[in-house]
Amino acid sequence: MKMLNDWKLVLLICLTLGLAPFFPEPHILGKLKWILGGATGMKLKDWFDVCLHGFPFVLLIRIVLLKMFSKE
Repeated sequence: MKMLNDWKLVLLICLTLGLAPFFPEPHILGKLKWILGGATGMKLKDWFDVCLHGFPFVLLIRIVLLKMFSKE
């Protein structure tokens, strides 16, 4: 559980797994454009891919929100 709260590790995962492959554009951005365009033709593996590449960013947002609203 400590690893999920380590912002340095989560940021590293965002920059590697979250954005890979990087060229011609980060993979997660291409998937998000596809979803915003209506997600026509997306199969189960594409949705899994969005979850896989998007999960590090969910962890990062979680850490930011916890830091913002903590009383310490």
